[in-house]
Amino acid sequence: MLGVELICVGKMREKHYIDALREYEKRLTTMCRFKIEELPEQRLPENPNPKEIAAALDREAELILKKIPAGAWVCALCIEGGMLSSEQLAEKLQSLAVSGVSRTVFVIGGSFGLHERVKQRADFRLSMSKMTFPHHLARVMFSEQIYRAFSIQAGGKYHN
Repeated sequence: MLGVELICVGKMREKHYIDALREYEKRLTTMCRFKIEELPEQRLPENPNPKEIAAALDREAELILKKIPAGAWVCALCIEGGMLSSEQLAEKLQSLAVSGVSRTVFVIGGSFGLHERVKQRADFRLSMSKMTFPHHLARVMFSEQIYRAFSIQAGGKYHN
């Protein structure tokens, strides 16, 4: 069974996001070894300058990179990434599993995104949309897409 881990910057606090995420976690337990790792978002002043943002992203990158298991296939979710349809994501996960990959890691940054070091570590860069979403909502949306991908692979009715 494929291991799928989300490494996310920031702690979920909104009950509606937490409830939605728990629902997809529950559904995914029968399809993969699903895990979510929450890392602290670095605190910044109200109107941070570029230097402060860069320093915060650097500290977050250190935490992220330490959490990535050796040998894992890594995908950074970032705006400059390529886009995949739900079917293409299902094919990507299937091809990884067939090729012997046992652990996949998807990284979702905080309010200011991901440091370039994390993007460079990634085997793939993925953009969910040309639009911008709150990172907590992106976490729920991407968990749903992972569930959808496994449902597509299984020929389930969820995707239809």
